Amino acid sequence: MERPADHPDVAVGKVGVLLVNLGTPDTPTPGAVQRYLAEFLSDPRVVEIPKLVWWPILHGAILTTRPRKSAHAYAQVWTEEGSPLAAITARQAEALQTRLGEKVLVRWAMRYGTPAIADELTQLKELGCDRVLFAPLYPQYSGATTASAMDALGDALKAMRWQPAIRTLAPYYENPQHIGALRTDISRQILALDFEPEVLVLSFHGMPERTLHLGDPYHCQCRKTARLLSEALADQFPNLRIEVGFQSRFGKAKWLEPYTDEVLANAAQSGTRRLAIAAPGFAADCLETLEELAIRGREQFIGGGGKEFAALDCLNAGEAGMAMLETLVRSELAGWLD
Repeated sequence: MERPADHPDVAVGKVGVLLVNLGTPDTPTPGAVQRYLAEFLSDPRVVEIPKLVWWPILHGAILTTRPRKSAHAYAQVWTEEGSPLAAITARQAEALQTRLGEKVLVRWAMRYGTPAIADELTQLKELGCDRVLFAPLYPQYSGATTASAMDALGDALKAMRWQPAIRTLAPYYENPQHIGALRTDISRQILALDFEPEVLVLSFHGMPERTLHLGDPYHCQCRKTARLLSEALADQFPNLRIEVGFQSRFGKAKWLEPYTDEVLANAAQSGTRRLAIAAPGFAADCLETLEELAIRGREQFIGGGGKEFAALDCLNAGEAGMAMLETLVRSELAGWLD
């Protein structure tokens, strides 16, 4: 049967990849930060407190005081391209597009803020992608990150009458490609320093300790990444002591320990004079690495008596990180790409 002459053109048959990261305000201003924090901290995956209890605290205290302080922190790391996290994620998408070629359309989105997951998924569908790999850039799984991104994906699909087929990128915390990329990139950066660190701190984003007891695998996956990376670095840096910390705790509840700021302070007080810090739970540099670790972490270590401090870059859009990401994505696209 021939196609009717008046049938509209429909774009189909393409494969899409949607890279997803956490999110960022659009500008380093209190108003933009307030909008971002309102969306972020209203997510029940992020704050697991009953809404009747949490919302008066969020809207009565946090959103009236924290945005100005956070805006100041963002302003210290903001670039000509805008938010570091957004700029780097855009570069990762561009580099992956080049590596995968024209058979795949690569876009990127943020779980909170812009560009939104729903908007980018719709764009991919309209461009003819009836198969999409949804790729949260979280090496370690957490309900507050990976699962929350999946929630947003589900909400976006609910609004679509004609949905694309979906695959998702699995957490890659122990994937040999990930550990190898971290080893290559961290080694390169350590060797480029003008001092030899005695200690390398591996800092992961913190989570309330209760999430571990409720069954979230995040803590265990962070620890495994740290162990595998430590083993991978041992031959090249046999005298380097590696420690683990969890950063960015918030509120009065107990969070995963040890706390990164205390690890830094204790290292300085115990006689360590040369220290480097890396963040293998982050796919791209952001406020937590550029301000919390590189600026405040330095102050904590040097203020405690340390002499030399270096905050190492995340994998970002560098060669090692992009080679890893291409390998992971191509594996997930098996059968979709000939």
